[in-house]
Amino acid sequence: MFKNMFRAKPKDVASLKAVKIRELLRQEAAIGGQLFGPVPAGGKRQFFCLDEHSCVWYEEWTDHTGQRRTLTTRYEIRPTGILKTQGNNTYHYVDPQEETNLLGAIKLYYQRVMREIYNRAV
Repeated sequence: MFKNMFRAKPKDVASLKAVKIRELLRQEAAIGGQLFGPVPAGGKRQFFCLDEHSCVWYEEWTDHTGQRRTLTTRYEIRPTGILKTQGNNTYHYVDPQEETNLLGAIKLYYQRVMREIYNRAV
């Protein structure tokens, strides 16, 4: 087994790296999803930052009629403010309260991810 691992072709190494990156992002998203309280039974919530300028909020739930719903919110952090889009790709700037809440969530996300996944104190 180890012989084959060390003989991996560059393409195989790139594939393994991509798999590891996706797994780390899934772990980060799960931690981020817990920042806003417990996830309702049968629901799913994720929050993660792709880089220092882009964060994503994703949520799944069942509504009062029993229909499954999903919502993806993307935030783009710009020098002029934070742009937000949900589903329809129309961007608008968030209000000051939402900006404060989001920046606080990003800070908590970063602290928990660094501590719980990467074993680094921030």
